[in-house]
Amino acid sequence: MTAIALYDRATKGFDDRVAHAVSVLQAAARDHAGTVVQATSLGAEDMVVTDLIARHKIAIALGTLETGKLHAQTSALIPRIEEHFKLPVEVYRPEADAVIHFVKSYGEKAMYESLDLRKGCCGIRKLEPLSRMLNGRTAWVTGLRREQSNNRGDVPFVEPDDKGRVKYNPLADWTWNDVWHYIALNNVPYNPLHDEFMPSIGCEPCTRAIAVGEDFRAGRWWWEDEKAKECGLHVHDDAAEEPVVSSLIGDRP
Repeated sequence: MTAIALYDRATKGFDDRVAHAVSVLQAAARDHAGTVVQATSLGAEDMVVTDLIARHKIAIALGTLETGKLHAQTSALIPRIEEHFKLPVEVYRPEADAVIHFVKSYGEKAMYESLDLRKGCCGIRKLEPLSRMLNGRTAWVTGLRREQSNNRGDVPFVEPDDKGRVKYNPLADWTWNDVWHYIALNNVPYNPLHDEFMPSIGCEPCTRAIAVGEDFRAGRWWWEDEKAKECGLHVHDDAAEEPVVSSLIGDRP
């Protein structure tokens, strides 16, 4: 059974939520002309945001992180986006030397060994490349939704990030049913792993399918405490992350 068959539901207020999401994106493009990017994770929500940007010809750049640990199905979406939407995608990869040093020092499966090592891996593969994506930009767009987790239950449509940029979350009030109803209505391409019970998809070692009744993000970092389940991309206070990342990188001989 496909994710569309499982989750596509028309709900009250859907059209209004779509219209509001478009207005948020238009405001981002207007207020940050030439300096705003959609940081797409290539998940279902972000594919919806990309479709809204392309469909309404909104001047927002597209950028993504190729961590070196993505599923093949996820990486394959990058050229598919460019072909389907006729828009270029900026691809940011981790620094090769940092990855080589980390793996040599801590192993390919370091993320399972401790929370610090997992965050260190995320820092090298996600946070540092994201900083390059956002360099020189005054705003960015995400696919965050309040329904995704308790940690995201109060996500606003517009908020400042920890570096003084403006962060836009146009789908903040959308439900999972809304996301798939939009995908079905508009024939939006999506990651086929969603059809394999993976609603939240990250790097391959850190993602598994969820079982009936499990939380939306239960398949992400499933061996960790629920409160730890963020990589650092979407937390207000990254101060706890930075010493871990810098100390691991700083261990180079």
